[in-house]
Amino acid sequence: MAEHAIETSGLVKVFGKTRAVDGIDLSVPEATVYGILGPNGAGKTTFVRMLATLLRPDAGEGTVFGRDIVRDAAGVRSQVSLTGQYASIDEDLTGVENLVLLGRLLGHGKTAAKRRAGELLDAFGLTDAADRQVKNYSGGMRRRIDIAASIISTPRLLFLDEPTTGLDPRSRNQVWDIVRIIVAQGTTVLLTTQYLDEADHLASRIAVIDHGTVIAEGTPGELKSSVGAGSVHVRLRDAGQRGRAERVLAAELGADVSLDADPVALTARVAEGESGRGAAEQASRALARLAEDGITVDDFSLGQPSLDEVFLALTDRKEARA
Repeated sequence: MAEHAIETSGLVKVFGKTRAVDGIDLSVPEATVYGILGPNGAGKTTFVRMLATLLRPDAGEGTVFGRDIVRDAAGVRSQVSLTGQYASIDEDLTGVENLVLLGRLLGHGKTAAKRRAGELLDAFGLTDAADRQVKNYSGGMRRRIDIAASIISTPRLLFLDEPTTGLDPRSRNQVWDIVRIIVAQGTTVLLTTQYLDEADHLASRIAVIDHGTVIAEGTPGELKSSVGAGSVHVRLRDAGQRGRAERVLAAELGADVSLDADPVALTARVAEGESGRGAAEQASRALARLAEDGITVDDFSLGQPSLDEVFLALTDRKEARA
């Protein structure tokens, strides 16, 4: 069984009257991407900062590769690297100057620091920009040089705190490719994000955090199956028929129907019916009922719920219990 990179028990952090982290229990396997998913203010960054020894917990325990985050903070820091939400390099220096400087600060000789800087610039597709000041880099290039700076000395554990915030789709995909390469080389990555598709693409396991607590944990597939057997997506020809379609689907599927941003689209989660009817059979009956009611459907599909639907369902359940 793989060693756990991170283990926490009852971890708590309080700021005034706010319990930013409220008793998190978590185990993160080594050499994987583990996703921490939640909205702004959920407690993700505070949790990471405690694990990285930048904040002291108010209660609970946490270890990184068996080293206690309070009693052996220096030992933890020797194993980890942190890339925050914003670039932390010197924008007045060039890309290569930044990496060489950090390499020297980490104890590399001059020749070794230059060699490592060249390797990272090449691996991250920044060789052509090596001699440009970082303040002239695009957003995607800044994130790549920032991650490169985090792995000059390869860490056993890399914290990536919302690494693709504000990036365009192409730049996000480039960062995702870098993360996959890092993990393939044996580094564990703890990824915090509010982008559900990011967690779906990268993470082998995900913890969903809301108001400082873990409200669900598992593989992406397990989380999706926890809120329903499937998700029905419907696009109508006439937006004027959406109200009627909503009522038909709600009655036929016995589920809440959400109105998408697209004025002709609707979505509903489908659970296994009490009579044993599967999601596919229920969806088929719903489509037939729409046709019987004279509602024209241009597109109809049944698939697994998205992580967006999972998160909304989980947070709705939590609010209902509160």
